[in-house]
Parts: sequence; structure tokens; C-alpha cells
Amino acid sequence: MNILLDLDGTLVDPEPGITNCVRHALRAFGHPDPGAEVLHWTVGPPLRGSFARLLGTEDGTVLDRAVALYRERYIPEGRFETSPYPGIAEALATLQAAGCRLFLATSKPLVFARDILSRFSLADAFDGLFGSELDGRLANKVELVGHLIGETGIDPRHAWIVGDRAEDMRAGRANGLRAAGALWGYGSPEELSDGGASRLLATPEEIVKLAEGRFP
Repeated sequence: MNILLDLDGTLVDPEPGITNCVRHALRAFGHPDPGAEVLHWTVGPPLRGSFARLLGTEDGTVLDRAVALYRERYIPEGRFETSPYPGIAEALATLQAAGCRLFLATSKPLVFARDILSRFSLADAFDGLFGSELDGRLANKVELVGHLIGETGIDPRHAWIVGDRAEDMRAGRANGLRAAGALWGYGSPEELSDGGASRLLATPEEIVKLAEGRFP
């Protein structure tokens, strides 16, 4: 069994780091700080898209600046203001021991994702790590999953993608994978179902049941 796993909102809870860095960038622009409590939706989607919505612009120069300001805080501090979800380490170890091939599929730049997984001793569970580039390439989840399939040669008919946002579900479906929504993350059941989830998982332990075919 091949399982693709999202990072933010699926393996780790990055909310403090992401929202603190978004607020840092907005303040640097002289933009009103909406507060962390209303920025939960920025956890998961590609960063440029979030800033386009927040700043009300598609101007590439402005968005490049916003991303640079975000990373000004994210690189030294924000990326480590995160923590693995309870049960994730155990679920990954069980899946690995059962012979599942695990692949990270995140819109986050791979250089940051690799550091986060290594910090929490999760990287060794994966057969491959796939993320975006710092210039934004492969930030689109559909393209990222297609790239992963091309690089690994996995058969999408025998693979699941597990994530907490609709974009994860759509990316899986667009590439022929089955999609399961992680309810412990930031997407609602409605968002995940509308995105194409064929299963909704309540806990990380249910990823194991999914792989074993024991999920109802």
C-alpha cells in the first residue's frame, strides 16, 4: 500500500508558527493585523494564495514581498512553532512496519518540511519526501502529486492520499488516488467531503485501519 501524507494539519499542527508569521508580514505592510484567531484558514493552502486573499491583490511583486516578509520570521522561529499530533509517530511506525510505502506530499517548501520532520524524528518513516520549491514551483497540490507519481512510479490505483484540506482531496482525485480526510486538522467534514474525500478519519490511528482495509 502506498500512502501520501500531507504535513501541516495532518502530521503536525503548525498553527502558531504560520499565523504568527502571516501577522508579521501583514504588520510590515502596514496592513491591519486580524489576529491569530481569524487566520486558521491560512494553515494548509499555498502561501501566495493566502496573501493574495489577505492583501486583495494578484500583483506578483507584492506577493513576493509578502512571502519574503513571512520567511523573515518563519526561517529562524516560525517553522519550529509546531508539534506532531498525538498518535502520529505511532501510526507512522506501525505503517512502516507493515510494509506500507509512505510519501510526504506538502505544498510547503521541501527544505522546511524536511527540517520539521527531522526535528521530530519522523523523516525516517518515509520512502520519499516531496514538497514545493522556494520559488513556488510545485506549490499547486495537483501538480505536486502528479510529480510524485512520476518520480516514484507508484500505481495511483493502489494508493491513498491523507490530508486535512480540500486541496489534498482534489489533488488525489485528479491523479487517480483515493482520498481520506484528516478530521484532526483544519478542514471541516463538509470541506473534505466536497473536495472528494471517500473516507473521513477521526484519529491518526485510523490511517492504519485504512491501510489494512479495516476501515468501514
